[in-house]
Amino acid sequence: MMREFATSMVQTLRQKGFQAYLVGGCVRDLLLGREPKDYDVATDATPKQVMEIFPETYAVGVQFGVVLVPAPEAGRARISDEGSAKSNAVEVATFRSDIGYSDGRHPDEVRFSKTPQEDVARRDFTINGMLLDPVSGEVLDFVGGRTDLDAGIIRTIGDPEKRFGEDKLRMLRAVRFAARFEYQIEPGTLAAMRDLAEQIRVVSRERVRDELTRMLTEGHARRAFLLLDESGLLRQVLPEISAMKGVEQPPEFHPEGDVFVHTLLLLDNLPHPCPMTLAWGALLHDVGKPPTFRVAERIRFDGHVEVGVKMAEEICARLRFSNDETEQILALVDNHMRFGHATRMKESTLKKFLRMPAFDEHLALHRADCLASHRNLATYEFVRQKKQEIPPEKMRPTPLVTGDDLIAEGHRPGPKFREILTAVEDAQLEGRLPSRDAALEFVRREFPA
Repeated sequence: MMREFATSMVQTLRQKGFQAYLVGGCVRDLLLGREPKDYDVATDATPKQVMEIFPETYAVGVQFGVVLVPAPEAGRARISDEGSAKSNAVEVATFRSDIGYSDGRHPDEVRFSKTPQEDVARRDFTINGMLLDPVSGEVLDFVGGRTDLDAGIIRTIGDPEKRFGEDKLRMLRAVRFAARFEYQIEPGTLAAMRDLAEQIRVVSRERVRDELTRMLTEGHARRAFLLLDESGLLRQVLPEISAMKGVEQPPEFHPEGDVFVHTLLLLDNLPHPCPMTLAWGALLHDVGKPPTFRVAERIRFDGHVEVGVKMAEEICARLRFSNDETEQILALVDNHMRFGHATRMKESTLKKFLRMPAFDEHLALHRADCLASHRNLATYEFVRQKKQEIPPEKMRPTPLVTGDDLIAEGHRPGPKFREILTAVEDAQLEGRLPSRDAALEFVRREFPA
């Protein structure tokens, strides 16, 4: 267990004559009665000394005084990246102070120090600035973190403009922590975020994407996006979502309110834990509505799906999602309106719909979409039942006719092949072709060579 391993590391460092404590988010989570996702140790031992004490160490940030010590179960296997390493290792950081942040992300100079007081002064928020002696249970709190934890407040350590100026990403982290723990952001901290919101643009798009993804998948997405809007960060990182505010919808279909209200209510109805692609597909499913809004007898959003797919593609590219992630997010946006036709679909069309990759995500999006508007789940239940009833071999049967068969029948390879094979598959899915002979007879009758 990682807690025992981190505690043993603290004890080992102390036996070698160094100071050592648990620090940061793991202390916060332990005080809240939560199981930490990872453990961090702060010490006055230098990185070189830490690596001498723990030979199986990964030097992932020695210039900043940070090394990773893998847990025994990680063995001697190489850990391919910092993300996977972090989940199987304890991060050990040398007490330090940071000098200058020219790039708005990393310190220009790091000076190692000998006191935990100086070390925590450089950290982000008071609730993340406490240290814990895992042996005695004593909490060292030099920044008022315990008080803010009890009061439910997110507050920077020291001057908020200075803390955010050092690392702009901290503004998004403030939102994420406030949403996750259902805390309030301290007024001075929130005011600084509003003043500096535009500077979030200097942060790498990947880091912005990762913070937003955590907000979307941790179970408090609606609260997070309300705070993003309140802080002025939303129009900087996702102006397309900010543009949803005030865009009215037909009340007969959307009694809940405008597109922004609907989208945030939908996020509230996502499953937890939530796949990342589903969360982003949900956020972007109606992104095409603001630019297609018009009033003609009633409010209309003609072509909003097609426009939304293009906009979602641009957003995915901007935030540097992988090709596979982008493909699934776009599929969710592209297909979310098809559920409205499900009860009237031909059997072949319905089966092809149901066998789309990751269809459970499409179904979950539709359910959340309904709950965030008219709350009628009849179509959802119909589709869910069909998916359960139809066996896999009926959903995706072995083809009765191949391209070689078509050549044998006198057809030349070309675009016509796809049309014929699709027609045969549709008839097969609809139960009209029980055998290969029947399928070949169908081809001869409908597509004479």
